[in-house]
Amino acid sequence: MPDSLLLERAGPVARLRLNRPALHNAFDAGLIAALVSALEGLAGDDGVRVVVLEGAGASFSAGADLNWMRGMAAASEQENRDDSLALARLMRALDELPKPTIARVHGAAFGGGVGLVACCDIAIGAEGVKFGLTESRLGLLPAVISPYVLAAIGPRHARRYFATAEIFDAAQAQRIGLLHEVVAADALDAAVDRQVSLLLKAGPVASAQAKSLVREVAGRRDRDAIDAANAALIARLRVSPEGQEGLSAFLDKRAPAWTETK
Repeated sequence: MPDSLLLERAGPVARLRLNRPALHNAFDAGLIAALVSALEGLAGDDGVRVVVLEGAGASFSAGADLNWMRGMAAASEQENRDDSLALARLMRALDELPKPTIARVHGAAFGGGVGLVACCDIAIGAEGVKFGLTESRLGLLPAVISPYVLAAIGPRHARRYFATAEIFDAAQAQRIGLLHEVVAADALDAAVDRQVSLLLKAGPVASAQAKSLVREVAGRRDRDAIDAANAALIARLRVSPEGQEGLSAFLDKRAPAWTETK
């Protein structure tokens, strides 16, 4: 794994740390490729139950690296299309990762950094964090990350921030749905650890499939199809080994077996 990305394991918890602190963890093609590779590896790792995404240094991620952007400005339209598809692959890999994900956000998150936050299942930020979808200042738009940001903050807020490129704070990010929780900077790790603990108490299969359930229900308009799909899902979970263990533990008034991995 390149130095621009660090992967740490502590039992069932994996921490992915963007590691370009001198550049506020700005993206370039190398970091994007490293993130995709790491996420694809974690997706198939049965020993991992929770993934925490964080940044080294003063910021979570400042978005696109200036040198990378300079190079893409001189590239052809096809090269820019291919480059954008690589970023799209990263966002989808994070959004669809079959593990619960937590964004630990500090300092600043701009552009694609906001996309990473939006793709995580749980986002916790420190007081004082600054956010911005600043692409319109360059005559661009946050097109690749837009499906995920829209899902997080809704179209009304997206129309404002996509157009104005204004900077907003952690409190506003929580109000519009980008962050779930805002805490003091010195309480950020404890807040992340609380969410990790909750996820490790949940059934591994259930917590991993929660995001796919939400995605499928939100994307359907046929209520009969939703009812049928949800009935099939809960039936499958109830008769699965995990569901059987969870129900048995509840009835027996004991902790389920998966909590032993905490």
